[in-house]
Amino acid sequence: MLRDWTDREFCYLTTTGRRTGRPHTIEIWFAIHDDRLYMLSGGRDSADWVRNVQADPNVTIRAAEQTIAGRARVLEPHEDEDVLARRLLVEKYEPIDHSSLTEWGRSSLPVVVEFPSA
Repeated sequence: MLRDWTDREFCYLTTTGRRTGRPHTIEIWFAIHDDRLYMLSGGRDSADWVRNVQADPNVTIRAAEQTIAGRARVLEPHEDEDVLARRLLVEKYEPIDHSSLTEWGRSSLPVVVEFPSA
């Protein structure tokens, strides 16, 4: 199913509010690689959705009218997967955005979602 999402421009990430316990959904850019979904947070760990993920890693992702449950985690700096996530997102969105996303790719916080069924 994830491969069907590769060409989609965005997906919908739903986290559980760390204070309210209610679902919190955002539209976000993403990239797929090896049955994992990568996102970048320009707001780093001050972004609400990142703080929610840190409190409860269980998330759902919706795209192409399909929803799948997974577990999200912030990637460790300078590891291979961190570098991969940044490269994938910049390569996917720079042509769409028609501007340099190098600084965004360098300064954002990468998050990966893994899917137990994958």
